[in-house]
Amino acid sequence: MNIAFEQPTLWQRAKPVFTGFDGPLFFAVLALAAAGLITMYSAGFDHGTRFSGHARNMLLGLGVLFIVAQIPPQQLMRLAVPLYALGVSLLIVTAVVGITKKGATRWLDVGLVIQPSEILKIAVPLMLAWWFQRREGQARASDFLVAMALLALPVGLILKQPDLGTAILVLSTGLYVMFFAGLAWRLIVPLLLVAAVGVVSVVMFSESLCQPGVPWPMLRAYQKNRVCTLLDPGSDPLGKGFHIIQGMIAIGSGGLDGKGFMKGTQTHLEFIPERTTDFIFAAFGEEFGLFGCVALLAAFSLLILRGLMIAADAPTVFTRLLAGAITLSFFTYAFVNMGMVSGILPVVGVPLPFISYGGTAMVSLGLGLGILMSISKSRRLMQS
Repeated sequence: MNIAFEQPTLWQRAKPVFTGFDGPLFFAVLALAAAGLITMYSAGFDHGTRFSGHARNMLLGLGVLFIVAQIPPQQLMRLAVPLYALGVSLLIVTAVVGITKKGATRWLDVGLVIQPSEILKIAVPLMLAWWFQRREGQARASDFLVAMALLALPVGLILKQPDLGTAILVLSTGLYVMFFAGLAWRLIVPLLLVAAVGVVSVVMFSESLCQPGVPWPMLRAYQKNRVCTLLDPGSDPLGKGFHIIQGMIAIGSGGLDGKGFMKGTQTHLEFIPERTTDFIFAAFGEEFGLFGCVALLAAFSLLILRGLMIAADAPTVFTRLLAGAITLSFFTYAFVNMGMVSGILPVVGVPLPFISYGGTAMVSLGLGLGILMSISKSRRLMQS
């Protein structure tokens, strides 16, 4: 007797891929991606392939998201040490034989040009979450010192390139892991006080500190100039202060409801520098105004709040620390980029997630979101 087996449909085969996907998180991602495509179409109007390239990068990031979302968190934990070792090794190779552009050695040619520091945005929180998972419930001061060493190595190599923006992002993700792992407030508060005193001192004595030839500890001359330009962009309006001034003019000229899509004069008359990358928020603010900026902030807020909820419900120390750090890294991206474009933070070269142009950055975003999806998916499967 022959028994006929019914072949599963295409949807039945694909359904396990989507089972457990986090709806609110994916909705926030789609909203931000749509905003990014619309803004890039306008801001990149004379860049030829910028819009199509941005769409291609988004599809690549989306593909990475779907692939990583299928990897169980237990498998991700096994990748922590190899990925960290690979990232640090590539940073060392970059320092020796990397490609130098505009005085910075940040890129490596391995058949295609990559920026190895992007790997550390994911590798560092993975590594530190793995480290604290092994010390679940018994983390001591010495464990935090080891974590600081694991964090300081890649951050130091990235600063050496130099790439202050990426170094800030990698440093922040590592600190977020340590905070969620239980870093004592008695250690955090003194650091915050020292930072606050430093900021106040620079503001109060900026006139003398910003004089040419006055060195700042641990900062290069161009980094010092960025801080001084932030405090007084009008001191060099056609030079170092041009970026900040034009960004603020563009955002301010948008008013409440903006000038309209494809009608931004600062954008289309090319007054906004780097308008498809670091300063794309200025182009967005000019064309969509305060209402558009509030909607964009709402989408970012939904992404961050949903990520923190996933972290709070995560079943293990590793997944909780990793989800929390990745989520707050998105906050750092958005806060630093919007802050520097709005003139409240120094210009440090941090892209706006999903909005700014950049292939490597989009892949790292896809990796981070895929990990969040994987953690959310594993929690739902455990509950069912």
